[in-house]
Amino acid sequence: MSIKVLRPGLLTSIQDLGRYGYQKHGVIVSGAMDSYSLRLANLLVGNKENQAVLEITLVGPALLIEKDILLAITGGNLSPTVGGQPIPMDRPVFLRKGCILQFGARKSGCRSYLAIAGGYNISEVMGSASTYLRAGLGGFEGRALQTDDVLQLKDPQGKSASLLRQLASSSSASSYVSTKWFLGKSHIPQEGEPVKIRVMRGRQFEQFSGDSKDVFWNCPFQVSSQSDRMGYRLSGAGAVLKLAEPLEMISEAVSLGTVQVPPDGNPIILLADRQTVGGYPKIAQVALVDVAVVAQLKPGSKICFQEISLQKAESLYLIREQEIQALQRSIQLKMQ
Repeated sequence: MSIKVLRPGLLTSIQDLGRYGYQKHGVIVSGAMDSYSLRLANLLVGNKENQAVLEITLVGPALLIEKDILLAITGGNLSPTVGGQPIPMDRPVFLRKGCILQFGARKSGCRSYLAIAGGYNISEVMGSASTYLRAGLGGFEGRALQTDDVLQLKDPQGKSASLLRQLASSSSASSYVSTKWFLGKSHIPQEGEPVKIRVMRGRQFEQFSGDSKDVFWNCPFQVSSQSDRMGYRLSGAGAVLKLAEPLEMISEAVSLGTVQVPPDGNPIILLADRQTVGGYPKIAQVALVDVAVVAQLKPGSKICFQEISLQKAESLYLIREQEIQALQRSIQLKMQ
């Protein structure tokens, strides 16, 4: 059985944790913009962390559910509803066959992640089901979802199937029912004040002028409407960033969260669909734990940069991974 797309939304695509091992051939990693939310969504329904999910950007889809399913929605709040009733997020939810899951007004964040117990029946390309939109590679026919697309689903197994049956038996005439337990902690940035993003100095940091360094650390930047999955363009700091002296660079490897500065002086944070190499000077590198926060910022949001050491960034990463492992154990116990 399956899910039918009645309305695709602004940009809804199949993503997992990415396509690794092919950058030397010029094939980008791609994958979820907010991999943390993707992992949580999968854990909540008993999937493997790397299972493909739907990444939903700003304006969500309308989906006809053609079989009983167990799902979880994490990340930004795009007002998911069934029959006009809000669907709770950050927890397992049972939906009955025949209901329509719709997304409405954005309340927080920028991207939602929709995981289905058992997963979507999507073929992998180069070891990943992620959609590389520019190349038409992977995902559902290599593109974002469109009206009348039909997503085939895999059957849930083990504890996921058991939880689905348990919730189904307690739902009576209701279109959906959710667990009472849920994830309580959120990384979604609050609206209003500039969001602090922790970074380390980039390879070419010292080549920038003193004034540019001061601007980078002390002035807020705004996410431009020209931003996309490849990178977030920033502007509005009051002054553009400039090198102290002209610099001839040979293109070199870039990574998730690299902050490049092109000739116009407005920095770009490289994200999921980043190129494999870059020739612009790198002023900073976003700590991996904060990439998920960046991915949840909408155009017009403001950020400011806070310097941390490599050791601190590594410590934050290890703490995050320990939290995820603890959550996985807790969820497995709740599913018994």
